[in-house]
Amino acid sequence: MEKLLKTELKTTVLKAFGSSGGGYISQGQSYETDHGRIFVKINNKPQARTMFEGEMASLQAIQQTGIVRVPQPIKVMDLPGGGAAFAMEYIKMKGLSKYSARLGEQIADLHLYNQKLGEKLKKEENTVGKGAGGTGPLYVDSFGFHTVTCCGYITQVNEWHSDWPTFFVRHRLQAQMDLIERDYGDREARELWSRLKPKIPEMFCDMEIIPALIHGDLWAGNVAEDDSGPVLFDPASFYAHSEFELAMSMIFGGFSSSFFSAYHSKIPKAPGFDKRNKLYQLFNYINHWNHFGTGYRGSTLNVMRKLLK
Repeated sequence: MEKLLKTELKTTVLKAFGSSGGGYISQGQSYETDHGRIFVKINNKPQARTMFEGEMASLQAIQQTGIVRVPQPIKVMDLPGGGAAFAMEYIKMKGLSKYSARLGEQIADLHLYNQKLGEKLKKEENTVGKGAGGTGPLYVDSFGFHTVTCCGYITQVNEWHSDWPTFFVRHRLQAQMDLIERDYGDREARELWSRLKPKIPEMFCDMEIIPALIHGDLWAGNVAEDDSGPVLFDPASFYAHSEFELAMSMIFGGFSSSFFSAYHSKIPKAPGFDKRNKLYQLFNYINHWNHFGTGYRGSTLNVMRKLLK
C-alpha cells in the first residue's frame, strides 16, 4: 500500500499520522507527503473504483460552484488485491456547531446555483451581442449527472431525464425496490409499492422544478467545520429537486434549527413540502434497508402507508 501511494502520488515522504478511521463504508488514513497533508480512503469492494470516481466527480462539481468548501480531490487508484483508494486534501475538521446557519445558507446557495445560471443565460440571450460563446459554467436543464455515483456502496444510475418525477421513481425508488425484491421478496413491500407508485406524479402537480446540484447524502456524518467555516465531504451528487436533499438531514438529526431556518430564508417551503419530504425520506429508508438489513423494514413500510392515506 505504501509503495503504491508513493508511486501514484509522486512523493518520497509518506508518514501516517492520527488514528486510522472511516465510516460505515470505507476506511481512512491521514498522511504527511512531499506535497502536504492528505487523507486516503480505502475500500476493498469490487465497485470501489466506481464509488470513488463518483465521489471525486461530485467533489469537483461542488468545488466548481465556489460556494461551500470540500476537500480538494487528488486521485483514485486501483489496489493490487482488488478495490481502490482515493486520495484527497486533508482538512482538520471538527463537528458542525458554530457554522450551522452558514452551512444552511451555503446549501441553499448551492441549490440555487444552477437556477441563477439559467436566469443569467436568459438575460444574455435577450441582450444584443451576448449569449453563445461564453466560457463560464453551463446551465444544466435536466435531472441526473454525467457519471454514476453511489449512495453508500449502492451504485446509482444518473441518466439524464427532463422530468423529475420520472427520474426519481425510475432511478431512485424503483431501483431500490428492485433490490428489496431480489434480496427479500417482501410481499407487503411489493404490494404497498404497487399502490404508491402511480400516485407519485400527483405530488408534483403545478410545480416547476429546476434542476439543482445537490450533495446527495447530506447527513450529520458528512458535514463538519474548521476554523474558517463549514466543510462538506462524502457527496453523491446529481442534479435533482432541491427538496430531496433535506429528507436525509431531517431523518437522523444532527442539524440545528438554525441550519433549516437559514436554508428556508433563501428557499421557502413550497406547498406540499411535507408530503414530498416523506416521499424523499422513503428513498433513504429503503436505501438503509438495502445497506443494513431488515431493521429499516418497519420504517419503510410505515412511510409508504402514510403516503397512501
